[in-house]
Amino acid sequence: MQVIRRDDRGEPVSDVQSRLVALGFHVETREVERRTYGQSTESAVREFQQERGLLVDGLIGPESWQELVEAGYALGDRVLYLRRPPFRGDDTRALQRRLNVLGFDPGREDGIFGEQTARAVHDFQTNVGIRGDGIAGPTTIAALDRLLSAPVTAQGRTTVREAVGLRDHGGSLEGRTVAIDPGHGPADPGIEGPSGLREADVAFDVATRLAAELERRGADPVMLRDRDEDIEASERAAMANDAEADLLLSIHLNGHDDPGAEGSSSYFYGRLGTSSVAGSALAELIQDEITSTTGLRNGRTHPKAFPILRETRMPAVQIEPCFLTNPKEEQLLTEEPFLREVTGAIATAVDRFFAGRRMAEETDGG
Repeated sequence: MQVIRRDDRGEPVSDVQSRLVALGFHVETREVERRTYGQSTESAVREFQQERGLLVDGLIGPESWQELVEAGYALGDRVLYLRRPPFRGDDTRALQRRLNVLGFDPGREDGIFGEQTARAVHDFQTNVGIRGDGIAGPTTIAALDRLLSAPVTAQGRTTVREAVGLRDHGGSLEGRTVAIDPGHGPADPGIEGPSGLREADVAFDVATRLAAELERRGADPVMLRDRDEDIEASERAAMANDAEADLLLSIHLNGHDDPGAEGSSSYFYGRLGTSSVAGSALAELIQDEITSTTGLRNGRTHPKAFPILRETRMPAVQIEPCFLTNPKEEQLLTEEPFLREVTGAIATAVDRFFAGRRMAEETDGG
């Protein structure tokens, strides 16, 4: 799709505005009447992106448009069932949330109606004595409503299971499958630094070094693109799922209009009141290792709903170790000792993650 941006006019802008207004966001009447993408429309888009865990850029690209469409579905608006491509939307997420609280495990509350969600619907149906067909239609939704007449606020089975799994997650890096995603590609090189260094090239370099370091430590790394490949994020997520990876690491670089912006940040799956417990723990370990090893400013961890985080079934983290737009950090990304420090820090964090609490305590001196 063509990106919709500030000062655009016409029917696509009007469609975006009507969806935002329906969701409760404020858009000036003058902009709506003129079908103009003005300041209030851009502000509403940014608020929406922030709320949904998207990149906050004020632009309506494919991901933001998909989220706008998904946000328009309430549970009961349509019949949900397993299909290809899967149903996506807030109705599916609401269904998953209800099933979770009732003890039927639909997997991550990601708003994607996959096989695990279909099984949870089937299990719920047979449990309450209605036809077990895995289809969430009026009868099934009415049964859910009867059991959950109050707003759903409790922790669900998926969150509890993931937390328990994290607590008991002992072992080592040996033999683990780690999917490594070098962000962007030739057709979409991402951010460019002051001297012309491209995000796609740096990400591939860091990812290649990280794969070598993980393999040296006994892991089985799987690269999700070659240097000259362009692969959509959803396809990369599918590749990681098909490989049955134990976790995924996506390598990107940060950027900002202010060249003084600096530091390392990491992102895990989280949106609309739900997040990956294991992903959050892994992101924290990565941030701890990178910042303590390199001395970089700690930009902390943040929940996001990027496709590579949302659509993968394993703990996943997007790592942005530097601001490529910062001249000093761009220079660091060309220096061999610094690259060794970053990739070594990430590998150590992964090692700590698989070793569980015991290793973390030993590393912290406990």
